Amino acid sequence: MTINKTGAEYAATKYTEYTVRNACTLTEFLEVTLSGISRNRLKDILRGRGISVDRKVVTQYDYPLSAGQVVRISKHKRKIDLNNKWLKIIYEDKDIIVIEKNPGILSMGTTAKQFCVKTVLDEYFQKRHFKCHAHVVHRLDRETSGLMVYAKTIEAAKILEDDWKGRVFDRRYIAVLCGQMEKEGGTIESWLKDNKACITFSSPTDNGGKHAVTHYHTMQTNEKFSLVEMRLDTGRKNQIRVHMADLGHAVAGDDKYGNGLNPLRRLCLHAYRLHLYHPITNELLEFDTPYPSMFLQLFTKNNTL
Repeated sequence: MTINKTGAEYAATKYTEYTVRNACTLTEFLEVTLSGISRNRLKDILRGRGISVDRKVVTQYDYPLSAGQVVRISKHKRKIDLNNKWLKIIYEDKDIIVIEKNPGILSMGTTAKQFCVKTVLDEYFQKRHFKCHAHVVHRLDRETSGLMVYAKTIEAAKILEDDWKGRVFDRRYIAVLCGQMEKEGGTIESWLKDNKACITFSSPTDNGGKHAVTHYHTMQTNEKFSLVEMRLDTGRKNQIRVHMADLGHAVAGDDKYGNGLNPLRRLCLHAYRLHLYHPITNELLEFDTPYPSMFLQLFTKNNTL
């Protein structure tokens, strides 16, 4: 049985139409019309050619609109063919890919074929017939979860590596620390250096290691644990874990620098914010993920851990 749809009926299955009432820019119109949508999602739809004005595809964010024009928004959702228990894709374009990784997987392997986020992404690119590879520009510890960006081109990788601090302007973590914090916040500054056993040591004076600066803010605390936000000026190996241990409040679940307390059977450290300027387009990209719910459970009245 064949059902013939009219042009209007067919369009209704593919697009949502809106009529402009007052002159404004396209971005202003979409932010009001699609209340609650993030700026990054709007940009993603525009890049994907999902917006048209009077049936003309528009990708310009500040495109001027006049009263009476018709804006069509595609109902088609960009398909991301990745179903993996270790990570999920947050954002992707031709130059970069932003993912949220779960604890238990390396950011990059020490051997060519070692299982890690990079190998998962490379396999994903191959299945989609993309002629690219995941280029590592920063790392998270195996047991740390949260947001990461990988470059898809050598050009994007070089720009991020050469100007990481200039490109990535807000990078924050949330952690459960052992014990009740004495201060609401502060800054820790030291030099970090590894010994031959790959244990990172901290020194208040230059020990030939790398300078590291961590800002912290206590969000919640009780007699057993503290929920603390960290903002990094530098991104050194094991920086947060060592600096929190320096304070006498190790990250819960840290079997390397901790005190043996592991209430959630994982390292309680999550990279929840990654704000950066796109390496190629210079666009502002802001990514935030919710705090792990299990972290917050430690601060409920009924918690017995």
